[in-house]
Amino acid sequence: MLKSTKQCLFHGAMEPRAALLDSPLAAPHGRHTLQRQLLQRLKQSILDGRMPPGSRLPASRTLAEQLGISRNTVLLAYGQLTAEGYVRADRQGTRIAPLPPSPGARAAPPLPSAPAARRVTRIAPSAPHTDAGVALRPGTPALSHFPLGAWRRAVDRALRDMSMATLGYGDPAGEPALRQAIAQHLGVSRGVRCTAGQIVITEGAQEALALCVRLLGNPGDTAWVEDPGYRGAKAAFQAGDLRVVPVRVDAQGIAVPEALWRTQPPRLIYATPSHQYPTGAVLAAARRLELLEHARRAGAWIIEDDYDSEFRHQGEPIPAMQGLAADAPVLYVGTFSKTMFPALRIGFLVLPAALAEPLRTAVHELLRGGHRHEQLALAAFIDSGQFARHLGRMRRLYRDRQQALRAALARHLPIKHEVLGGHGGLHLTLRLPSAHVDRAIAAAARRAGLGPAALSAFALRPTRLDNGLVLGYGNTSAELFEPLVRRLADVIAAA
Repeated sequence: MLKSTKQCLFHGAMEPRAALLDSPLAAPHGRHTLQRQLLQRLKQSILDGRMPPGSRLPASRTLAEQLGISRNTVLLAYGQLTAEGYVRADRQGTRIAPLPPSPGARAAPPLPSAPAARRVTRIAPSAPHTDAGVALRPGTPALSHFPLGAWRRAVDRALRDMSMATLGYGDPAGEPALRQAIAQHLGVSRGVRCTAGQIVITEGAQEALALCVRLLGNPGDTAWVEDPGYRGAKAAFQAGDLRVVPVRVDAQGIAVPEALWRTQPPRLIYATPSHQYPTGAVLAAARRLELLEHARRAGAWIIEDDYDSEFRHQGEPIPAMQGLAADAPVLYVGTFSKTMFPALRIGFLVLPAALAEPLRTAVHELLRGGHRHEQLALAAFIDSGQFARHLGRMRRLYRDRQQALRAALARHLPIKHEVLGGHGGLHLTLRLPSAHVDRAIAAAARRAGLGPAALSAFALRPTRLDNGLVLGYGNTSAELFEPLVRRLADVIAAA
């Protein structure tokens, strides 16, 4: 008798399966209300075909009696099914709507052989990730020396002083207070000519690079990059479907052949003139002026990445190229990842004065303000002088660490090598004979607990001059360099 009762509940099915009545609903707890349990059972029965299209659901009163629940619970579940398009209600009752087969009820079609965006496939993988605490890893600042207490107080004050309105998105270009603080700091420390209105706050330098591509690049445009050079710039250009042209770097920075301006004129040029990454070269004054003049004539824009120029260990700081001319065709990119700490994820883009107003609408449409309390805290940190004092301490620390690393290399690395650049920043670059393959050495070093990067991994078109190691000293105490270099020498000899 019970079987026939179940069968009559679902009108229109050849062999109805009243799975809804096979077991009672569980006692409600948390989010698993009776309504939610019933809704999920109904959905699953529809999707797996046990309740075929056209079959009629039981009357709400009948189903409520069979399950021992209130009719209102059934009505709410039916209403939700109707809202989501699983059933249709008419004068004859509530029927299952026609649905395509669910993914689980049929064999899935094969996935495309390649991503829809072909440009993504051109992004080359970077070096294997190593933990930030691994010795000799490039690009990591001395996090243990960051004045966390002062920063915590700045954040606490920013949170305490925030109004309810500050919980909203804010200015897409960033907090005005931070943009003003950055403009003043850059004018004094880097010789950058700008106002707060030219600055856009970004989530690190990588977003600033991507924003440059979105604002000024079109698919198929040519972009020049230093070779060897920063992998993130190449990835940003490739993701923007730009044609990337590597330009060799020598002891005086990026060396652009005269003919390249005619044969492959660029739309964007990426450069690190104050401290080339990773060779450490400084772009000579004559080359800076030539690059600016040629870019102006070609209608090209230079992206100047000033990533760690605050840390100059010999002589006076090298001014930014952007400040050489009032109307320089330069987009200046900076970040607080090295000067503060990487997890802060605050960078900035200084637009040329001629572009700031025309691009304002695009910036406001592409970005959404956020991290407002951190931006306000950073503005206060800069204005209070804490940032400048921290930079002064870090310059002395990194200078001492670089000297200690140089001395350790001279004493304990018997393999023939050449130290490149190295009068600033957080890393030294070694050029090695081709007999010592840098990628094999870097892999062996990782197994030995060290984090140097292979120089050739930074080049799109590696040559014999790109065989070497990039050694970070920012996160490693000076007294550790001698045993570390001895261990590295053993790794190189065995690789």
